[in-house]
Amino acid sequence: MTPDPATSPFCSIRPRVPADLDACVAALAPVHTHSDYPVNWPADPAAWLTPPALLEGWVAELDGRIVGHAALCRATDGDPAPRLWGSRRPGAAAACVSRLFVAPSVRGLGVGAALMERAVGEALSRGLHPVLEVVASHPSVAFYERLGWELLGVVDERWGPDQLVSLRCYAAPVEPDAPSVTPVDA
Repeated sequence: MTPDPATSPFCSIRPRVPADLDACVAALAPVHTHSDYPVNWPADPAAWLTPPALLEGWVAELDGRIVGHAALCRATDGDPAPRLWGSRRPGAAAACVSRLFVAPSVRGLGVGAALMERAVGEALSRGLHPVLEVVASHPSVAFYERLGWELLGVVDERWGPDQLVSLRCYAAPVEPDAPSVTPVDA
C-alpha cells in the first residue's frame, strides 16, 4: 500500500492558499541560489508561482514552515511536453507538473516524491496525464528518472533573444494495470 502523500514522517502536503505565497517565495530563494532553479529569477516570484494555466498548487510543510512546492497546470500551446505526449498518444490530454522545488536543507527526505505523488494523483483524477519539462543540464533530471518518468524527447526553447535552453520532456509512468487516460474536451 502506498503511503498517503498528504502526510509522511517528515512533512505534510496540503493545497497552497494565497497566504502561502510569501513563504513559498522565501523557500524558493535558497533553491535558486543552491540549484539555479528557476534558471532566471523572476521579477515577480509570487506571480511566477501562480501561472495563468494553474489548476492546483501544493506546499510541503515541516515544523510549521514551507519547505517545498508543486503546481499542476493546464497544457498550453507553447508547452513542449504535452505536444510530445500527444504525438505518442493522439487525443490524450495532459497536464504539466510545474514549479516543483524542495528546500536544499530537506532534500532526500521524500518531500519531492510526496509533492510529485500529489500532483500526479490530481492530474489523473482529472483525466489528464502528467508531463513535465526540465532544463536538460539540471541535476533534478536524476530525480525524475529515479521516479520512473519516461523521457519523451529533448527540445530547444528560446527564453529570450539571447537564451536558448535545452529541455528534457518527461511523462509520468503509465501503470500497466491502470486504465488509459481518456481525452478531455478542452
